[in-house]
Amino acid sequence: MGCILDATDHESSGACYTHNPFISRAAARNRQFLIDALTRAGFTNYPSEWWHWSFGDRYWAVMQNESHAIYGPVEESMLDEASR
Repeated sequence: MGCILDATDHESSGACYTHNPFISRAAARNRQFLIDALTRAGFTNYPSEWWHWSFGDRYWAVMQNESHAIYGPVEESMLDEASR
């Protein structure tokens, strides 16, 4: 994919950017496959992190020109229940 997951700009020499033109052809192909699949499914990418995609949150709403997010914050108790 061109760099390790969660690599910073400094750590990856910029390869963390989704559309970095200096990654290998194989990495670019793999990223394009990911971009095509997730975009078709309605996700929105954070362009500074090839691995970071959103659906239904505030960032997604802004990038998709939606009036609001699909869902709001989750109560901590819901997280505790889901982890059981």
